[in-house]
Amino acid sequence: MSDLPRLDVTFLSARRRAFAVVMAIELWERFGYYGMQAVLTIFMVAQLHMRDHDVNLMQGGLGFLMYSLPVLGGLLGDQCLGTRRTMLLGAFGLTIGYGLLALSLGHQMVFLPALTLIALSNGLFKPNAGTLVRRIYAGDGTALDAAFTLYYMAINVGSTVSMLLTPWLQQRYGAAVAFLACVVGLLIGLGYYALEGGYMRRFLAQRSAESVTSQSVGEPPSMPLVERLVSPLSKGMVSAGVLLALIVVWGFCTWVLHSAALVRLCIIIAGFGLVLLWVWLYLRAEQTERPGLLLTYILSTQTMAYQIFYQQMQTSLTLFAMRDVSGVYQLGPYRLFTMSAGQFQALNPIFVMLFSPFLAWLYRRSAMKGRDASPAVKIICGYVLVGVAFLIWWVATSQSTGPVSPWVMVAGYGTMSLGELLTIGLGLAIVARYAPARVSALLMGGLFLLWGVGMYLGSLVADLASLPADGSGGMAGYGALFRTLFLGCVGLCCVLVMLLPVLRRLERAHWL
Repeated sequence: MSDLPRLDVTFLSARRRAFAVVMAIELWERFGYYGMQAVLTIFMVAQLHMRDHDVNLMQGGLGFLMYSLPVLGGLLGDQCLGTRRTMLLGAFGLTIGYGLLALSLGHQMVFLPALTLIALSNGLFKPNAGTLVRRIYAGDGTALDAAFTLYYMAINVGSTVSMLLTPWLQQRYGAAVAFLACVVGLLIGLGYYALEGGYMRRFLAQRSAESVTSQSVGEPPSMPLVERLVSPLSKGMVSAGVLLALIVVWGFCTWVLHSAALVRLCIIIAGFGLVLLWVWLYLRAEQTERPGLLLTYILSTQTMAYQIFYQQMQTSLTLFAMRDVSGVYQLGPYRLFTMSAGQFQALNPIFVMLFSPFLAWLYRRSAMKGRDASPAVKIICGYVLVGVAFLIWWVATSQSTGPVSPWVMVAGYGTMSLGELLTIGLGLAIVARYAPARVSALLMGGLFLLWGVGMYLGSLVADLASLPADGSGGMAGYGALFRTLFLGCVGLCCVLVMLLPVLRRLERAHWL
């Protein structure tokens, strides 16, 4: 009797240590990734002397790769290399990619390969880190919810710190030092894994053994290909084959990103393929599953539209802040602090962290009173807030005679971040809520692909404010863009309101 509590305590302690390893490497991975994002646009304009048009299209193509390649990473983690190996391969690739970016100022030929290596490595890392958390807390739903809450906080903490630090390093010491800080962040995460990763490996091995033991006789365990092989030679050949295939994918992505026409072609093919997949799944689905599938398709497309607005943070809003926004925060006659153009992006994760607990409390309170709004209504409210954010920026540019106050950026980012939680934040929940369980992973991959398409479309929209070669336009061009985005958001809200009766009928049919 007395051994049971000790066993429970030992298990919980081992689980916490395993989770701490994943959370630490995730925090430092996000530190590197968002630090790179915070300085990349300014680096391309100020150091590489790229035109706004080229920067916007490059960011759009990169965003598409960032959101589509996790499908490949998930397949490799589930079916071939295993979750942990694929995640570590992604972390090493990111470290090398940031190092190549640091070299690209003097050797611009490595710039595109660096970007595509980062996109590919992010695709390997992103889906598998979350999968490890699910494996660590398998069978304990309450603990899993709490773990993912902490996991999400780690992402935002890492991104906030890096978005404040790397633009400061870029401004004071140069872009190479800022990118090297991203390398250091990944090395810290990998170093922690080298010291503590053994606890996670042993814990996962124990959970896997328990899972195999609990399976019914004759049912083969679900294991990645490398783990099913016995011969070290066979494992080495498979690993070498996968590595060679990834190098080919890296080269292909570099070739695609080099040409705006090829990026557009890939996006058209991917979008057409996704529509065919949706039609195929719908035709094969049971009659009772079809309302849920239609809801998933429509609401996923609605969340995709947010990426068009979100992409402005990395493109038009950063360029606007660099050229037309004062970085000095003042309260009356008192000077408080300053922010550089890249640091304004940190306002987004800061507000996400501030608003997330409030929204979670509000959702629980509304559900207890039986007044919980449907996802479709929440998405409309989110786009109303996004529209208000661009209205704030439009009014500020139209009325300003000099540099715009940084408090305008705070107001706009705060409103838009709350809108983000009501739109893109519901995307994953939509698939879990309405899609049949047997195809939920496939539809989740389709959702990320949709978001990648939205990022590319957002870059095309940002290009409306590109400065021409003679440098004319300036604030008036950004004001016109913000007005267009505000009016587009108003039109989108009108369309979504008109769709509400259809979505309500589908939701009633889904729950019958």
